[in-house]
Amino acid sequence: MKVLLDTNIVIHREASTVINEDIGVLFRWFDNLHYTKCIHKITVDEIGKYRDQKLLKTIKIKLANYNVLKVSTPLAEPIKNLSSELDKNQNDINDTIIINEVYNERADLLITEDKKLLRKASLLEIADKVYTIDAFLEKVTAENQGLADYKVLAVQKQYFGNLNIQDSFFDSLKEDYPSFEKWVNRKSEETVYICRSDNRLMALLYLKIENKTENYADISSPF
Repeated sequence: MKVLLDTNIVIHREASTVINEDIGVLFRWFDNLHYTKCIHKITVDEIGKYRDQKLLKTIKIKLANYNVLKVSTPLAEPIKNLSSELDKNQNDINDTIIINEVYNERADLLITEDKKLLRKASLLEIADKVYTIDAFLEKVTAENQGLADYKVLAVQKQYFGNLNIQDSFFDSLKEDYPSFEKWVNRKSEETVYICRSDNRLMALLYLKIENKTENYADISSPF
């Protein structure tokens, strides 16, 4: 199985400052499953533009741990059409070249934290081959339970108002629901149940207890 790593994943892995604590778990799964770790020549070129020469030298040495796709596959017709519609700059074009390798089955999977790449995968109907770090870990853990190194997560009872809403855990909720922060403020005195791992918020459960007199007047359209 060949897994292609987007530039942002390589930077997460090889930079001196840890950006995503799950990156080590991700690479351990690659080793456990005997996946071949690949990067595109574009990634090498992008990293080569770094101005921090000390960091650049360090990362370049570490790139020897990856198999480099040195030649780009010609763009498939659906990829060309998508590129003409969505790509606005060179970074967008580079992303298209990378996802084209998965579309043409030169690589089996792509790991990325880039939202535009995830959108392109959905439009190309290959979302089952393109994953974020968290989504990939969820997938391989479910499929390979015998290899999973489970940590017991303790459930804590907490007031909603005591949680840091700026935590990245809430990013997708704030994107999907513009009034999310105002809603949380109204619920600040109510109880939630949370799980943390390595001081990171991993899960949250809020129970909305209803009864037969529940008022649904503020729901649109009418419930």
